[in-house]
This record gives sequence, structure tokens and C-alpha cells, in this order.
Amino acid sequence: MIKPVLSKKERNTLIRIIVSLCAFIVLIAVDKSIDIAASVGGKYGWLLPLFLYLAIYITIGYDVLWRAVRNIAHGQVFDENFLMMIATVGAFALGIYHSVSGLAIEGFDEACAVLLFYQVGEFFQRYATNKSRKSISSLMDIRPDIANVLRDGEVVTVDPSEVAVGETVVIYPGEKVPLDGICTKGVTSLDTKALTGESLPREIASGDEVLSGFVNLTAQIEMCVQKEFYDSTVSKILDLVENAADKKSKTESFITKFAKYYTPAVVFLALALLIIPGAVTGKWDVWTYRALSFLVVSCPCALVISIPLSFFAGIGAGSRYHILIKGSNYLEQLAKANIFVFDKTGTLTKGNFAVSEITPKDNADEILRLAAIAEQGFAHPIAKSIQAAYGKEINADHTLTNLAGMGIKAENGKEAILCGNEKLMKEFGIEYQKNDGTGTVVYVAKDGVFAGSILIADQLKDEAKSVICDLNSMGAHTVMLTGDNEAVAKKVAEEAGVSEYKSSLLPDDKVREVEALLAEKRPKDVLCFTGDGINDAPVLMRSDIGIAMGAVGSDAAIEASDIVLMKDDLSGLPLAKRIAKKTMRIAYENIAFSLAIKIAILILSALGITNMWIAVFGDVGVAVLAILNAMRVNRKYKQTTK
Repeated sequence: MIKPVLSKKERNTLIRIIVSLCAFIVLIAVDKSIDIAASVGGKYGWLLPLFLYLAIYITIGYDVLWRAVRNIAHGQVFDENFLMMIATVGAFALGIYHSVSGLAIEGFDEACAVLLFYQVGEFFQRYATNKSRKSISSLMDIRPDIANVLRDGEVVTVDPSEVAVGETVVIYPGEKVPLDGICTKGVTSLDTKALTGESLPREIASGDEVLSGFVNLTAQIEMCVQKEFYDSTVSKILDLVENAADKKSKTESFITKFAKYYTPAVVFLALALLIIPGAVTGKWDVWTYRALSFLVVSCPCALVISIPLSFFAGIGAGSRYHILIKGSNYLEQLAKANIFVFDKTGTLTKGNFAVSEITPKDNADEILRLAAIAEQGFAHPIAKSIQAAYGKEINADHTLTNLAGMGIKAENGKEAILCGNEKLMKEFGIEYQKNDGTGTVVYVAKDGVFAGSILIADQLKDEAKSVICDLNSMGAHTVMLTGDNEAVAKKVAEEAGVSEYKSSLLPDDKVREVEALLAEKRPKDVLCFTGDGINDAPVLMRSDIGIAMGAVGSDAAIEASDIVLMKDDLSGLPLAKRIAKKTMRIAYENIAFSLAIKIAILILSALGITNMWIAVFGDVGVAVLAILNAMRVNRKYKQTTK
């Protein structure tokens, strides 16, 4: 079912705004053309336009007036509701004073206009917030509603929070996986898109890990629960998203403090603008009107609404691309990040060995066949990479002998195969051609004659080079840290295009290297470390910004990092930085624009050059423009091409 664009409450508010706006336009058009008060005539002719405008005023602004009164009762006096109430009630009072005094009626239409356009601004703000929230709330669909637990031979439906570790859960096709666990029975396909962004279903069978939030697609399975609900992947991610708005950036905190002192200050300034010139000139009505206009334009809505909305939209934009940002403070930091440090294995590289070269090429198929025979049945990465590269059925009648520290000998009476390192070749006196390639070299011989060699290496991720290039083009300094030897590190660094690399590092060495980089950086530099999130928790926590990549299911990553790239794709990193920079640019634009317009109109209102209609634009018009500008953060972004 397609969800409506607006909620029922939003539709009712929109209808109220449209009806009030139409009535206001008709009323002001008639009033300005025929002068309703003069047409009625008499001493009390002004009461008719008063009641007509008052009806529109109450219809459009009753909730604002109620919030102002309620907040005052709770001791929260100085907010935008209070400013709107004082300014508009004062405008009506001024209009009544003019009418009783026989002066030209003014104030009724301005009072209606202030609340009417204030409500328009509030509607835009709610719409923009909801639009940004949808990007985040789409993740909330991963929350499981029920768990089917197998107890005493029967399936009992309970809340996921009631399931204990070790219990067996039955998951039917179409259901969400309620908790983290291990599949114990059945084979099925799981939709992992909500968590990882992967478009293709993941095939799982008995013994495979299953994470909460995945959706079972094809067949019934049973799963042994490994974690309680509060500790499950889906619970941690939902908690991360729900609390993201609590961690405010310095910019947001400044605006909050600014509004706290700014609002009461302008109220007292407006009061001074009324009393001092009024007492000197005796023109109380003139200075009352100017003070009311001053109050209207001084409302800090544009800043108080648009700045947090900009950050909220940035967090929402990231969520849409499966980038979880724990708070707007990290978004602000990421915009400044200019040192990017990467772990190698699993981050810049795929973390799995693969055959990269076979020498000589013209005998590649035969060399692979011989090596695959020798490596059959072994589970270590080298053996698996050779078996995967061969990809054919293997003759299994050979006797395999594991020669410790050298390799494998395979015999079947027809052929004798040697597959291993240089020591193996030397042990059996075989003349071989040395392979100087970067990686692990496997030498193959048949019946005492050298056949060739296979070079096996970890592969660079498809997007790694373009991502590093993208970051370098932003003026960032890129560093790779790895435990591999100098030759492997140099090769990967050159292929990826990183600015600097450090090799042969133990886990503790990585922390020390990051510490050294932090000590060397300038005060305004921001260091960002990106790792696979499994064994990089200490470095993630120590860096200015820790980014865990492909970390769904890793408790250490989710807790230690500041930003989580849920999809195992590096292209999320420059995308996150572009979102952060866009967010900060728009936030600063809104601050500069709002303050400049407001200060200008405040001065003009105090001097009597502008009227309350201009003040309405200075408040609501600026707020709407700032909100529309903030909404640009949550647009579509182009990801780094692979």
C-alpha cells in the first residue's frame, strides 16, 4: 500500500491554512476596495471588520495562542509563540485604539497576516522535517514485530525481547528475522537490503550466520538465537538512528544558546523602542506600531528551525545511502576531515586471496589442473583460491602427502605432482623459474619437471582507486596502514593511489601510527580512520572520526565508530563527506542570510521606514526560504563510480 504524502494532521493543517488564506484574501480585497467600516457607517462601524478579521485570526492561530499561554504557565516565556502572540494581540489592540480615536484603521489585517504566514512557515518546516525523517525512518521498517519460538515441541509467538539466548526460532517466508543467530535447519534466501544495501538476496544454509532485520524470502528455516534482542544488530542500529539527533554540532549548540539570549533581548529592546521615543514624542500609537513590527521580525524562527533541520536532513540523506551518522557533531567534523587513514585488508582490498597470474600463460590450464589436484580437500585460503580459479571437477584418485613447511605431493601411479614453495622445488632438485611477483607464489612440477608458477594475491576493491582519487581531489591526505610486508604494501598503495603507507604493522603499531599522525596534525586538521570494524576498534575510537565499513553484525564496530557504512563499499566515504560539506555550507548560508535580512529590517522597522508587512517577510519569508534551502541537503547524490 502506498503511504500518503501527508499525515492526517498535516492535511487538516493545510486545509486550515488554505481556507484561512482564501478568506483573508477575499476580506482584505473587499476592505481595501470599499472600506467595510466606512460602508457600515456610524460610531461602531469598525466592529464589523474587527470581527471578520478576528474570526480568521482565531481560525488560523488558535494553536499558537494556546501554546504561548501554556508555555507561560510552565515558565517558558520567551519563545516564538510568545512573540507572535504579543505582536498580533498588540496589533489588534492598536487597531481598536485607532478605531475608537477616529484614526485610520490599521493593525487588523497585519495581525492576521503575521499568524497566517507564520503557520505557512511552520507547515513548511514540518513537511521538510518529515521528508528528512522518511530517509531515516525507512530503516525503522527493519524492526521485527514477533518471534516464533519453538518451546516444548510447539511454536509460540512472542515479542522478540522475550526470547532467550539458545532458544530456537522458526522463521517463515516473508517474515523479518527477529534476532541474531545461526541457521540450524533449512536453506533459504534472505533480503538484506534494509541493513546492507545489497540488491541481490543472500543464500544461507545450516551453519550460516543470520542477522536480525533480514527478511526471509523463500523457505522456512530454524535458527538458534545467539544474542538477546537489546544486544542484536537491529536493536543497536535503531538505537543509533534514534539517538543521532541528541549529539549536537557546535553550530547547533551555538544557535540554541543564541536564541536563548536573543529572544528576551529583543523583547526588552522592543519595549524600550515603545517607551523611550513614545515618552519623548508623545506619539504612543506610532511607536507601538514600530515596536510590534520590531517584535515580529525579531522572531528567531529562521535560525532555530533551519539550522537543526539542515543537520537532520544531512543525517537523513546519509541514511538513504546506508551511511549511519551518529550525530550532527560528527557530520560537522566530517566536513572538515582532511586526513584519511585506511586499514588495507578488507577495506582497500577484498580481503580474500585470488589467482592473479599464471606463468607461463600458454600452459595456464594445465598448471591450474595440477595445482587443483594437489590442493583438493584443503580449506586454507591458498587452496581455496586455486580451487576457485580452476572451477572444474577434480580427479580425486590421487594420494596426497602434506610436506610441512613446503607444500603438497600428489601421486596416483600415473603422475606425480609437486605443489608448494621454493623449498619444495629445492628439496626434490627441480630446476624452476623464480617468480618475483608481489604476493604468494605457488610452484608446480609434474614428474620431476617444472610446469610453472601461480601468483596469488589479495585483490584491490573495484571502487578503491576511484574513491582515493576522489578524496585526493578534495585536498585530503590519504594513508594506508597494513601488517603486510613492504613489497605487498607498496604494490597496493601504488594501485590505490594513496599518498602514504606504513607496512609490517601489528595491531598495536596501528594505534601508535594513528597517535603519531594525530600529534603531527595542525589544530584545524581532522583525522578520519576507516576500517572493516572487526579488529580496528581501538583505532576507530582513538581517531577524530572513526568509520566502520561493512560493519553490520559487528558489535565492536557499531559501538566504537562514529559513522557506519552499512554497505561493504568504500564509495560511501567520499559520498558521506560530500553530504557533510553540503550540510555545513547550507547551514552557514542560512545563518548569514537570516541574520543579514533580520538586522536590516529591524533597523528599518525601528526607524519607521518599513511596516508590519515587511516585518512579516523578515520573519516568515526568511524562515521559509531558509527551510527550502535546508531541504536541498536531502537531495540525490552521485556516488563514486567504480
